[in-house]
Amino acid sequence: MTDTNKTTNQQWGGRFSEPVDAFVARFTASVEFDQRMAKQDIQGSIAHGKMLASVGVLTEEERDQIIQGLTEIEDEIARGEFEWSIELEDVHMNIEARLTQKIGITGKKLHTGRSRNDQVATDIRLYMRDEVDFLLEEVTRLQQGILSLAEKEANTIMPGFTHLQTAQPVTFGHHLMAWYEMMQRDYERLVDCRKRINILPLGAAALAGTTYPIDRHMTAELLGFERPTYNSLDSVSDRDFAIEFTATASIIMMHMSRWAEEMVMWVSAQFNFIYLPDRFCTGSSIMPQKKNPDVPELVRGKTGRVYGHLMGLLTLMKSQCLAYNKDNQEDKEPLFDTVDTLKGSLRAFADMIPAIESRKEHMYEAARRGFSTATDLADYLVRHGVAFRDAHEVVGKAVGYGVKTGKDLSEMTLEELQSFGSMIEADVFDVLTLEGSVAARNHIGGTAPAQVLIAVERAKADLSAR
Repeated sequence: MTDTNKTTNQQWGGRFSEPVDAFVARFTASVEFDQRMAKQDIQGSIAHGKMLASVGVLTEEERDQIIQGLTEIEDEIARGEFEWSIELEDVHMNIEARLTQKIGITGKKLHTGRSRNDQVATDIRLYMRDEVDFLLEEVTRLQQGILSLAEKEANTIMPGFTHLQTAQPVTFGHHLMAWYEMMQRDYERLVDCRKRINILPLGAAALAGTTYPIDRHMTAELLGFERPTYNSLDSVSDRDFAIEFTATASIIMMHMSRWAEEMVMWVSAQFNFIYLPDRFCTGSSIMPQKKNPDVPELVRGKTGRVYGHLMGLLTLMKSQCLAYNKDNQEDKEPLFDTVDTLKGSLRAFADMIPAIESRKEHMYEAARRGFSTATDLADYLVRHGVAFRDAHEVVGKAVGYGVKTGKDLSEMTLEELQSFGSMIEADVFDVLTLEGSVAARNHIGGTAPAQVLIAVERAKADLSAR
């Protein structure tokens, strides 16, 4: 009879009569990317060991040996001295093998009452919880940067657009606060997503639980989870939380991509609305005059990358029967890359946005073009007894005249304006100025500089309460 113990994987080789093909070993291994969860794997194993001791599966001495060994391994990894092995497949088996090497047979007892299936599900949740907490901090930092700039630019007039056509005058501060509101929803989505991440699958074992008298509530408490999961089959096969996170990340990236598109336009010579410091731009290898807005362009480009990961995870899960399948190993690389991409994008914007400088005179001149106060004239006519639809027609004719003569509404004489409506009086010019237009919308959510400052203060209070 052939002795196979030396030729098969030491963690699960008893069933096999020959070693795994070298290519298959590399093809199926995940340690090259899942080793980033080593801290969480050790954290989960320490909690599991404490729980096993509390229910009498391990002795207190064995528990202490395991904790000491895992703590030393964590230090080895932190110092870069840990040797990762593809033959041991993943982060879990590498750490367990090293633990057994350090403390002997007691290391083999740690896996009692659990499986790699519930272990990896726990590691991912611990990892994602840590990353979401960091991302929430970065979102907050970005929001603080937006508020700082919005407060400074509360009175800076610029054109507001619909269909990328001049619509009505707004202020740059008001526009920035629209960015803030998008990011506020993103913050709330991350908080909500974290709730579903923060549930403990450990104890589900391979798929059907364990016969050992484990205390899952204790493990959940030790690891800071809200509660244990309620169904062992779902526990090991659920990746909804990863998909939900990637969907949330996609929305955040979509928002930043919209801002990026605006910034790319605004720094161009055709707009010249803002100035980006040189440290956020690059030059051209052939055109010495070029200053390219690479940071916003890259964020805009990376958005598609995150969308792709969302589609990949949805596709990964769409045909899987319960419970765990090897397919699920493919969840980590897109999830990790989504985390890295989002962290990098948020950091770049959080650093860059407070450093933006407005080109006030160019913004103001652009707001003067395109008849941006036409709606204000229509509202003026309504206040003088004209039905809105009739007022709309009157102003449309005035705009048509302005197009022919090259005059903005504010540049027409009173007589010219009265030729379109006899009820127009000299006070009309109070509403045709850009300053009068933005100040007139003095309600919550409006463009008036005073309302912008109120919105900034309200947002600061919200941030301070986090």
